[in-house]
Amino acid sequence: MLTYSKTVEWMFQQLPMYQRVGADAFKKDLSNSVNLSEFLGNPHKNFKSVHVAGTNGKGSTSHMLASILQEAGYKVGLYTSPHLLDFRERIKINGKEIPENEVIQFIAENKAYLEAQKLSFFEMTVGLAFSYFSKEKVDMAVIEVGLGGRLDSTNIIKPILSIITNIGLDHTNMLGNTLAEIASEKAGIIKPDTPVIIGEFQEETYPVFQKIAEINSAEISLASKTDIQLKTDLKGDYQKKNTRTAYVAAQFLQSNGFKISSESIKQGLRSVIANTGLQGRWQQINSNPKVICDTAHNKEGLTYVLNQLKKESYKELHIVLGFVNDKKLEDVLALFPKNATYYFCKPNIPRGLDERILFQEASNFNLKGNVYSSVKKAYQVALSQANDTDLIFIGGSTFVVADVLAL
Repeated sequence: MLTYSKTVEWMFQQLPMYQRVGADAFKKDLSNSVNLSEFLGNPHKNFKSVHVAGTNGKGSTSHMLASILQEAGYKVGLYTSPHLLDFRERIKINGKEIPENEVIQFIAENKAYLEAQKLSFFEMTVGLAFSYFSKEKVDMAVIEVGLGGRLDSTNIIKPILSIITNIGLDHTNMLGNTLAEIASEKAGIIKPDTPVIIGEFQEETYPVFQKIAEINSAEISLASKTDIQLKTDLKGDYQKKNTRTAYVAAQFLQSNGFKISSESIKQGLRSVIANTGLQGRWQQINSNPKVICDTAHNKEGLTYVLNQLKKESYKELHIVLGFVNDKKLEDVLALFPKNATYYFCKPNIPRGLDERILFQEASNFNLKGNVYSSVKKAYQVALSQANDTDLIFIGGSTFVVADVLAL
């Protein structure tokens, strides 16, 4: 039997993984997921679930809702992606990562089937998560969509509630070139007679959601209509929208038989990091100089984060920046401040954008700095050059943040 590290290495290398290789790993069909689930005994039918999609905020919202349910005393499965440091971050129960031996055992027992069916990394990971949640008899599983919605491997579940946080122009090569087209893909998680919460009102997308909800006889509600101010331990003003969405979701569960007190909601939102282990959202990892990292990686997400950056006080600004190679650079580079020193680097995955290409593209937007062969090297140089009163921001990609947190 393989060790844990060899098992995960096999999962990464044997089969395509979207986060590493990009569009080639995107399968436009759910039959593999349906067949795998039947092979495993349809474990997803053994627990209640909430399904969460959206361009930005779906990870934070999922963690917030899981934290609230934990505070209310429930056993909560949480499935999210991608991971930052360890594959097991994707699959948690009450904030604890799936044990290594569970991963080893699942692959060892099902390897012949997984190979024969040529299942993708994401398909087998979803199967593992649902099997684990079923085996451990969770009261509720909060399931974050990996990519899109309609054709995502998680979309075999029949949730009691669907959530779509918002829509932005991301993964356009797979999901569509307009907000309405992308909304249509995300709306694929709306199920017949299953209520859906939309996190943000957007003129181009809300009619799409209304139409698909109507076809499915799914009650639709808009979280942004809720005027409530609740505190969360997740930093950044942009979390206010996610807080509202998680609150409205908790209220729905409350009115559908879940015993969730207002105190559980408040405490759950205040203790997201402690309860779920969420990392990489406006996370401070050093003082003197202050170092902040954030996994925002598309135009909408980076707009929120860079507006937050403007509220910080510092003498000089240093930005460690890297992207993946399918990003529309002209859309995101225009957002970045010119009065900063840049450390251009490549995240350590096959999809990582070459730092020299990034340097050239950034120069078109008057972003000045040097190139570094790794995120580690870029961060080390930034630390050595920054004074105690300076600020270092690290971002552009989940994988840039992951490389820094690994240090």
